[in-house]
Amino acid sequence: MSYRFFQPQLQAILDSTFRSLHFPFSSFSLLNSTSTTTRVAFCCGKDLEMEDVNLASELLVKDPLLLNNKISAIRSAGHHKLQVIADFDATLTKFLVNGTRGQTSHGLLKQGNPEYDEKRQKLYEHYHPLEFSPTIGLEEKTKLMEEWWGKTHALLVEGGLTFESIKQSVADANIAFREGVGELFEYLEERDIPVLIFSAGLADIIEEVLRQKLHRSFKNVKIVSNRMVFDNDGRLVSFKGKVIHSLNKNEHALDMAAPLHEQLGDTDDQTADNASVKKRTNVLLLGDHLGDLGMSDGLNYETRISVGFLNHNIENSLSIYQEAFDVVLVNDAPMWGVIKLVSQMCSTES
Repeated sequence: MSYRFFQPQLQAILDSTFRSLHFPFSSFSLLNSTSTTTRVAFCCGKDLEMEDVNLASELLVKDPLLLNNKISAIRSAGHHKLQVIADFDATLTKFLVNGTRGQTSHGLLKQGNPEYDEKRQKLYEHYHPLEFSPTIGLEEKTKLMEEWWGKTHALLVEGGLTFESIKQSVADANIAFREGVGELFEYLEERDIPVLIFSAGLADIIEEVLRQKLHRSFKNVKIVSNRMVFDNDGRLVSFKGKVIHSLNKNEHALDMAAPLHEQLGDTDDQTADNASVKKRTNVLLLGDHLGDLGMSDGLNYETRISVGFLNHNIENSLSIYQEAFDVVLVNDAPMWGVIKLVSQMCSTES
């Protein structure tokens, strides 16, 4: 059965903003054109609508011509060659929720055992500074991350984490998706375009956030993250496969991917499906850190369009993000600009 939870909002977005045949930057309203950065209003009608004005202040493109060429290349190849790779925390989810810093998928977890919650917090306080230390080499840092993740996973098992605790943690969490995420997933699902959500966190928590916040599943969305194994009583007993941490979340870890299902339980063999994904050599990459650009490592892509969500410290980081990403979204922006971008990649009109 085809679900249409987001269809009215999605259609309104597309109808109100895409009235031209192309995604040409020559059709955009260019604001602050004397700057080296182009602020783009996605407006193809005669009147600039309020939503487009808001988007113009949030979406920045350093090289419009390069972006336009990439869009044309992806459109010419066809959407059957396209895949979407996305980070989860502060990319699909909002940076600020109810005026405060939103929780991450890993940070929201409460085991129901304060002793073990405290132990995991102490591990965070020890290893987190090491993760970003400029004096530690990549090889040593990778070993430290494997050590941190391994110890954390062991505490989750030892502390008796249950799936009920995960559900309750998500229900109590200060976490929310950006506006338009559901509409984006639905648009891509209708066109059989896979979405790979890469995370160094816990797949089971991300899936529960999707269930509780979007209230449905998407057959095209897969989670590439650390996956738990529960016994018949819903108690965590182990983790599947290799550890995915902050330094190895990329397409080399694709064998860890599994589709999002409504029900718990093992999924079918994904080998053939994963091979099919790797044949999709055009990529739309969504991330909030420069390191997220590495999520496409392991894929021999032809064309990649990268969208960076710059959520804080904008003044100091903007120039760096503009050099790294094709498109930069600021001010905790919604997903409408990404939907419009994708719709032009998938356009069959010429």
